[in-house]
Amino acid sequence: MSLILSPSMMCADFSNLKQEVEKLNNAGVDMYHMDVMDGRYVPNFALGPEDYQTIRSLTKKPMDAHLMIENPRSYIKFFSDLGADIIYFCPDAEKQPARTIDDIHALGKKAGIAVNTGTSFMTVQELLPNVDYVLVMTVHPGFAGQPFQDFVMPKLDQFIAAKEKYEFVLGIDGAVSREKINQLHRKGVDNFILGTSALFNKPVSYQETIAQIRKENQ
Repeated sequence: MSLILSPSMMCADFSNLKQEVEKLNNAGVDMYHMDVMDGRYVPNFALGPEDYQTIRSLTKKPMDAHLMIENPRSYIKFFSDLGADIIYFCPDAEKQPARTIDDIHALGKKAGIAVNTGTSFMTVQELLPNVDYVLVMTVHPGFAGQPFQDFVMPKLDQFIAAKEKYEFVLGIDGAVSREKINQLHRKGVDNFILGTSALFNKPVSYQETIAQIRKENQ
């Protein structure tokens, strides 16, 4: 089972963004996670088009777009044109989420759903045959630095059990510590969104942190 390490760029130091991306590239991260918030679907704003364009220009690694916005279908082409390789949206923000998945695929991109803490497995199960990625939120969406919400674990177990049948890449986002990576990668989670709990604002280098996580999960 692959281990995908995806730094959450809303946690990066934007006063030294070029250096941040260079250090993350050299550390061997797999993908860049880009949170997009509109202040309406979630009570916060994050990562506008200029941020996206800048980071896209600094790396050849895959980038996602995690659309925590109202009417995400209206912005699929916009973020595809900015260079997103994977586009996540929240199914509860769309009236016709299956059509949104089709629109993403029609642009040649990978489609993902982001499952919020209050969204059940059963609510999105019918979408699973058509998605490439599933991202289970392990904090309430909108802000970094929250504690891991343990009540989502039974739901995460349901996605782990369904992963092989539907052939999607399963990830978690929110308070992802090294301990959680070690525990949940063994259970079947592939993709880990790395924020302040595991990667940023630490006394050790990104390269050392990423190398240690990979060593612990060989």
